[in-house]
Amino acid sequence: MKQILLKNGFIVTMAEGHETVYDGGSVLVEDGNIKAVGRIDPKTVAPDAEIMDLNGKYVLPGFVNTHVHTSQQISRGVGDDVDFVTWLHKRMWPFESSMTEEDSYISTLATCLEMIKTGVTSFAEPGGQFVSGMCRAVAKSGLRAKLAKSVMDCGEGLPAVWQRTMEEELEQQVLDLEKYHNTADGRVQVWFGLRTIFNNTDGLCVKTKELADKYGVGIHMHVAEAKEEKEYTYARWGEGTVQHLESLGILSPNLLAVHTVWLTDEEIALFKKRDVKVSHNPASAMRVLGFARIPKMLSEGICLSIGTDGASSSNHMDMVDEMWLTSLIHKGWRLDPTVVPSQDILRMATRWGARALLDDKLYGSLESGKKADLIVIDPQGPSMMPVNDKIAALVTAMHSENITCSMCDGKWLMKDRKILTLDEDAILAEGTARAAAIYKRAGIELPIRFPVVKISREKKLF
Repeated sequence: MKQILLKNGFIVTMAEGHETVYDGGSVLVEDGNIKAVGRIDPKTVAPDAEIMDLNGKYVLPGFVNTHVHTSQQISRGVGDDVDFVTWLHKRMWPFESSMTEEDSYISTLATCLEMIKTGVTSFAEPGGQFVSGMCRAVAKSGLRAKLAKSVMDCGEGLPAVWQRTMEEELEQQVLDLEKYHNTADGRVQVWFGLRTIFNNTDGLCVKTKELADKYGVGIHMHVAEAKEEKEYTYARWGEGTVQHLESLGILSPNLLAVHTVWLTDEEIALFKKRDVKVSHNPASAMRVLGFARIPKMLSEGICLSIGTDGASSSNHMDMVDEMWLTSLIHKGWRLDPTVVPSQDILRMATRWGARALLDDKLYGSLESGKKADLIVIDPQGPSMMPVNDKIAALVTAMHSENITCSMCDGKWLMKDRKILTLDEDAILAEGTARAAAIYKRAGIELPIRFPVVKISREKKLF
């Protein structure tokens, strides 16, 4: 029996129904689970327990990033200042289709590094090409994840290596699921993926839903993402993506719909009726997609969560930044400073995120019996101090550097900003080298924005 006691902290439980905050409280962890929260009976603490005196620091549930493309981490910068179609067809698809399984493995490790440092303990990957590589990386990192393949059986401009039939795509996903689902002590799980309505036939959508229900897992799909998607669906079917998915029987509690920028009132009502889960990606959406109707969805009681998207979309895999953006952009375009309050944003990043991943009974709040997935936050420093509104400060003033420790499944992933499960320097070095090689193989040339004069580092100038 291994115990860890975090004592004398500001414990923000995020527990459904009461969301109690304990000022001067403690969290007792035992064998990977939370044993007690709040006032801890000293008799329940083992003599050999690891004890951390928080001295007033925060303890929160770990953040849940519900949409992040791990295979895109080493493509960072590939999509800057270009339109959506150029980004997709001339930058992102050539890059991703030129990756090997080992590239995917290293890219996922690099993603995990950034997520651990920014307070994420669980995430959902919407689809890379090598689930095997992603699974290896997540298992090594200590994080918790729902991993999916990028699934496409139609669409214009697909690289030759991605041109597969519906049967091939479904078979590969079943193989991945049966081999990797619930591995790494249950931290690694496999979902089904549907890339977009542009790239998925009706038959694939229907069969995917059948298989997801059979295996009891979720479906991860980009939905109503871009204006071009709305134009495409109305031209083809006379209705939007959501209405078309409803006609196919795809809308259900195990669908995680990402972006959802271009929704009508009727489609939002369908989401509510079918208990569809939503991943809001504010930074990615602001680049080119638009503003999702988050205030409306909140008022309708739809399960909302937050994702960072991939590094090729927003360049930041930082949930703290995403919370801050969420707190600002909807107030701005609505001209209403009261919408999307800080407490709802914290719910989106923790408990509601766990619900979006169908795991709210396992983690997402600090409660007895749940998994010990948590983070420690030190508010000391000029960016957060003085802390007057202690909850709002976590959303509007905190930086990821304030997150000092991270734990998943009762095991420390980071202490005092040092990652314990991965070799950060080695991963970043290899990721940089592999990225350069992929750019070269894919024939992608980024613009030279300013004249560059290269000076040899070995040359002594003085």
